[in-house]
Amino acid sequence: MTTLRVDSTTEASPPEPEAEAARYRSLLAAARGLVRCDAAALLQLDVDVLKPVAVDGLSDETLGRQFPVAAHPRFARLLDSERGLRFAHDSNLPDPYDGLVAGQPGILPVHDCMGAPLRLRGAVWGLLTLDALEPHAFDAVGPAQMEALIALVETGVEAAHTIREMQARAMREQAVAQALRAGRGAPRELLGSSPAMKQLCHEIDTVAVSDLTVLLLGETGVGKDLVAQRLHARSRRSEQPLVQVNCAALPESLADSELFGHKRGAFTGAVQDRDGKFEIADGGTLFLDEVGELPLSVQAKLLRVLQSGEVQRPGSDRMRKVDVRVIAATNRDLPAAIAQGRFRADLYHRLSVYPLVVAPLRERGRDVLVLAGSFLEENQHRLGARNLRLSPASKAAMLAHGWPGNVRELEHVISRASLRAFREQPRGSRWTAIEPHHLALDSAAVVGSALAAPVQAPANEHAGPAIAGGTLREATEAFQRAWLSELLARHGGRVASAAREAGIDRSNFHRTLRKLGLVQAGDGETPG
Repeated sequence: MTTLRVDSTTEASPPEPEAEAARYRSLLAAARGLVRCDAAALLQLDVDVLKPVAVDGLSDETLGRQFPVAAHPRFARLLDSERGLRFAHDSNLPDPYDGLVAGQPGILPVHDCMGAPLRLRGAVWGLLTLDALEPHAFDAVGPAQMEALIALVETGVEAAHTIREMQARAMREQAVAQALRAGRGAPRELLGSSPAMKQLCHEIDTVAVSDLTVLLLGETGVGKDLVAQRLHARSRRSEQPLVQVNCAALPESLADSELFGHKRGAFTGAVQDRDGKFEIADGGTLFLDEVGELPLSVQAKLLRVLQSGEVQRPGSDRMRKVDVRVIAATNRDLPAAIAQGRFRADLYHRLSVYPLVVAPLRERGRDVLVLAGSFLEENQHRLGARNLRLSPASKAAMLAHGWPGNVRELEHVISRASLRAFREQPRGSRWTAIEPHHLALDSAAVVGSALAAPVQAPANEHAGPAIAGGTLREATEAFQRAWLSELLARHGGRVASAAREAGIDRSNFHRTLRKLGLVQAGDGETPG
């Protein structure tokens, strides 16, 4: 399985537009070698507008122009012709190049003009135009010479197009190779045998074989990315890339381009065409992590892609068909965000075809010890330690802890504890014991509970800040003390019911109250 993450530092370099322009200029130079003229141009058709991609003998100003076909009858007639035509030197049709011939002291009219439509794989690609300042300059150009000229230029356009396709393919393959190199280590698995984990794995295996859109719901740190990886690995798309995008890390100004790509010139700095993540994931899976953070403007475009299966790059009128299975994840309450106008209801229903809830660690019982064993093994190799082991007291402390930061918090706690225990262990010991003081779960509980607690407005809307000065720690403790005091008062001093509303394990909640001086050590509690 290949996982690609949004990372501008590892993304393959796009094809250089200067190199492609140089190929087109060389093509025009070869054309002028076959037919003598004062100017030649190669124009690519984009829907109903001709855009110069190379000029020879015309001023550089021409490259900055666009020529709507409907406004230029000569170009319209050339596009409608089978294999090109010549215009009489006294034709009354306006010439688009009058005054654009390079090296002329004044605005001189063009007299002799001829051109032909160019076809690429059966479809009209654009135009080749040849112009001369002298009347009858092209009288000697016969049909056979014209056919040879068209064949030469079409072959060159085909070659340039093939090179661009090869470069785009190489970019994608390079990104896949980088992801493979980055993922050579053993991938993490979903561990645990609790009823919650067994049910989750059953649901994953049920929906993985389909192409249904999956919405992963759960608190931060529960391992939603591992669920997405398992979904992809068990799908029919497992041999194709899993492209992962952290929506919260996308600046609003760039989110459009990252997801849907862009066309050269779509905005300042868009110096070449770029594939978006939907195109890179074509045939595979796109994992939109923290999808609740997407701006509303991007949500509307995401909805269109999910509805139609087509991507439209910014700056382009062309729709590109993509075959992508979407997995999204969020720790946000999306229905609440919908009520607040921050998330689209129609997008929510498109994403949540098959919702999966990833249980928090506090609801997974002894799974915490299984996960701890996995993290201990990783740290053992990283530190060069011998047999990192949890003491019975540490196991009991970990089972009693509420883990507001979930698996991510557990990973960090084990990493810190492993380092502390390893530094204290005498040389030659057969194992390294991790004790409760290495885990430091009391500190983790206070910090984690404060971060996990919902932020509510004070009951008195005119109340000011809890503290006007002091350190960050003092301000944090002041806020916690005020918030917890109000919470306890609202529940009549019943710690159990207050802890339930706060979403904090009761023992950790009581420990925090003691630390902040809201209850005395040994005090009982009002039954909840």
